[in-house]
Amino acid sequence: MIRIIPAIDIIDGKCVRLSQGDYDQKKVYSENVVEIARKFEEAGIEHIHVVDLDGAKSKHIVNIKALKEIASETGLEIDFGGGIKTDEDISTAFQNGAKQVTVGSIAVQRPDLFISWLQKYGAERIILGADMKDGFISVNGWKEGSTKALIPFLESYVKEGIQYVLCTDISKDGMLQGPSIQLYKDIMTHFPTLKLIASGGVSSMKDIEELDKAGIYAVVTGKAIYENKITLEEIVDYIKTHKN
Repeated sequence: MIRIIPAIDIIDGKCVRLSQGDYDQKKVYSENVVEIARKFEEAGIEHIHVVDLDGAKSKHIVNIKALKEIASETGLEIDFGGGIKTDEDISTAFQNGAKQVTVGSIAVQRPDLFISWLQKYGAERIILGADMKDGFISVNGWKEGSTKALIPFLESYVKEGIQYVLCTDISKDGMLQGPSIQLYKDIMTHFPTLKLIASGGVSSMKDIEELDKAGIYAVVTGKAIYENKITLEEIVDYIKTHKN
């Protein structure tokens, strides 16, 4: 069964969503991120994806207080990303409650450093962030492109032992127009043992069901929940129905 992971994206300590990664297309959904996290936990959710959007833009962790509060006031397993650029950043994230971290830009710009983290913390704690637009990886809060094509980029790190990949189709993110299911199927064809986490475009439980049928390990969804396209009740029912 696919793992459903709600996203909490943070700017200025508030829960927000962007459209296609555009910081100028920001909508604030709550000023209390802990309250949002508690609602997920109360509904039976076990995992969340927390993104420090200020950190991604600033190239260093900014919203560490929000991570610490969510970790200390809930029992949720947190995957944290955004602004992890240095040994100190990744250590800070783990020390303040992250169970896993998602790292993308450093994997593109400083592969030696990324591989050292993979070796130090273990493949079960490091998620490779593969934010993609038009077939190429984007970095630094999606503000910058790269010359790295998606499949060769993933292949280089699968060889290094990476197990988890969070792949976001930037063109779909926040648009509520459906995920890039064929893209994820293609990735799984190349790397059938990968624990692939799909992100971007989810608009309904039907989308999640399609990803589940495609054998995708997990899906991150944010705006669909905040806009009530998917209710927490639907997620809970899906989990109960498909468990075991």
